[in-house]
Amino acid sequence: MTESLRVEGDDRRPFVIPESLVDPAQLPPPIATSDPGSFARYTFLERVPTILQEAVAFNKFSGEPRRGLEGLLAEVAGGKIREISEQTPDRTFWNTVSEDYIGRSWLDVPWYWAEAYLYRRVLEATGYFRPGPRQGHDPFAANKTTELVPEAAPAAVEQVIRQLSGDPADRFRLLLYASLWGNRIDLSYKAATQVGRAADPGESNQNVLADDAANVWGFLNSRQARTIAVLADNAGTELLMDFLLIHELLDQGLAQRVDLHVKEQPFFVSDAMAQDVEHGLRALETGGVGSAAVARSLRGHLAATRLTIHTHWHYTTSLFYFQIPDGLRQMLSSLDLVIVKGDANYRRLLGDAHWPPTASFEVATRYFPAPLVALRTLKAEIIVGLPSGLSERLDAEDPSWRVNGKRGLVQSRL
Repeated sequence: MTESLRVEGDDRRPFVIPESLVDPAQLPPPIATSDPGSFARYTFLERVPTILQEAVAFNKFSGEPRRGLEGLLAEVAGGKIREISEQTPDRTFWNTVSEDYIGRSWLDVPWYWAEAYLYRRVLEATGYFRPGPRQGHDPFAANKTTELVPEAAPAAVEQVIRQLSGDPADRFRLLLYASLWGNRIDLSYKAATQVGRAADPGESNQNVLADDAANVWGFLNSRQARTIAVLADNAGTELLMDFLLIHELLDQGLAQRVDLHVKEQPFFVSDAMAQDVEHGLRALETGGVGSAAVARSLRGHLAATRLTIHTHWHYTTSLFYFQIPDGLRQMLSSLDLVIVKGDANYRRLLGDAHWPPTASFEVATRYFPAPLVALRTLKAEIIVGLPSGLSERLDAEDPSWRVNGKRGLVQSRL
């Protein structure tokens, strides 16, 4: 918890493995790091080693943290996956949920589990939970701060604000797209990061392959003020674009309260934590006139509890959204709308499986306990909800279209 923000979390932390809301036998096969030529395999051959090496370099690690990360790097490169050994409250959970994969190669396991487990192992290696100088230190904090300098995320926010019109529907659509395209900037994926830096955050919808923006506006505009949750993805630029959307929801009366859900510990390099919310607000305050005004308004909403910050242990596990504990499911079921941000969250919605591109998003997410909209730029091979023939055309035009961050989705089940 930061000094400035009150964060609502699950302090009991039972770390249970809940019963699935979906029969696993009804899902397509999982995407795996063993899939030949896949982005999942490339991730563990190329991206993960770079991430681990950068964590050492950015933090100038020496001693135990350096040895821990170098040992993990060697394990990923050619060793066997081992259990978590440190005595922490989540140790039994992780070793239970991982028991089918311990002793195997990192290149022979389900992709989402592998990534989630890797980031938990990074925290073990760097002493995140152990008493001492590294306890509670985000090993990716140095990466995140690069997005908060005035010429980066705050400047992008000012650019969007200058484009806003007086028409409520146009404003909402632009800010929804800004929140969508903010997801391009992902510090764990440099190709998408570069696309994101070059892109206008309020760009046209020509690269939105499935676009329910009009339906989302109609859903919100036709109802009384309500409670909306935003399940955040990345800190930095994306989170600041989310701030703009949240500001609009509250100031225009489209929501009575917004619950911003963030991670309780470092995850996937740039995933937003409560401290990143505070850092993002400070960045806006030192930006231009428009962004500073947004920051003041959001702080007022925080003080009035119209904007609340939430965490839950489930968000930093390998469990999917059809494997949510009863308390989290009840919380989500009480909401009028849940906005799910980003690529990893999209993968969790769909079980990170080999779905046909034409499969129905509504059918695939019908287990979810609340009305839902997913905002996601494509940085993984999983996708549903496309019209027949579109994926084949894109395969011919741009073979890396599923993973290069150039295209996005606004998909809903309302």
